[in-house]
Amino acid sequence: MSFRSRGFDALLLLTVAGACSDAKESVSTSSSGTIAPTSPMLATVPAVSTSTPLGRATFVDPKDPVLMVKRITGDFHVEVKAKPALDVAMQSIAFPAGAQSTWHKHPGPVFIIVAEGTMTFYEGDDPTCTPVVKSKGQGFLDEGEHAHIARNESGAPAQTVVTYLVPQGAALRIDQPRPGNCPF
Repeated sequence: MSFRSRGFDALLLLTVAGACSDAKESVSTSSSGTIAPTSPMLATVPAVSTSTPLGRATFVDPKDPVLMVKRITGDFHVEVKAKPALDVAMQSIAFPAGAQSTWHKHPGPVFIIVAEGTMTFYEGDDPTCTPVVKSKGQGFLDEGEHAHIARNESGAPAQTVVTYLVPQGAALRIDQPRPGNCPF
């Protein structure tokens, strides 16, 4: 499958930056991309994922305060609107068996592709803690508005490729306390 267009070529070559420095709990990214807990609360988490930044860029329309991208091809319609600018970032995240992301949210929507294995996602606002299981080739859209966690409960390695749409210069991830709706 080919996503060959001016906007998609640029979108696919973008990066990810480290964690939010003003969050209550924090996670630091080493030079190898390994995410390591930096607070006592997160230190009890079992295996943690490893991130590899792929790219990050700012998209802005110098002639208009609103960045607008609209494409209609046959029955396919897509529209992206941002004010005043939009950062698009991508990273690949490896999840060894038993690894998880820890509870967090984002300042914008996140498109997650399960590239290998099987991942399980939980939403912090779901009182029943219902798992959303996605396997290789499937996607998960996280709107970023509330706490959530990604877990590899499969017993085998898994990998995701993640695309973030965030305000210019914003942290990609904002760590959150455990919401209490899930036992982890």
